[in-house]
Amino acid sequence: MKEKRIGVIGIVITDRKTAAPKVNSILSEYADIVIGRMGIPYKERNVSVIALTFEGDTDQIGALTGKLGNIESVEVKSVICT
Repeated sequence: MKEKRIGVIGIVITDRKTAAPKVNSILSEYADIVIGRMGIPYKERNVSVIALTFEGDTDQIGALTGKLGNIESVEVKSVICT
């Protein structure tokens, strides 16, 4: 069994209409590693921001961030702690 890590993923969506359904679908796939989620519609900048807290192994984290990062109009950054 791989060691589980705790971390945070920051997601910025610049085209909410087309990207948000794809992001939500992927996040649903990985619901078992999600601890919490906060979504902020930043209307002044016309973007949506999601802060995601998770606990999972490095393979799960890599797969999740990789799938999210492949969506057009989505930027993803993650911080993984011990």
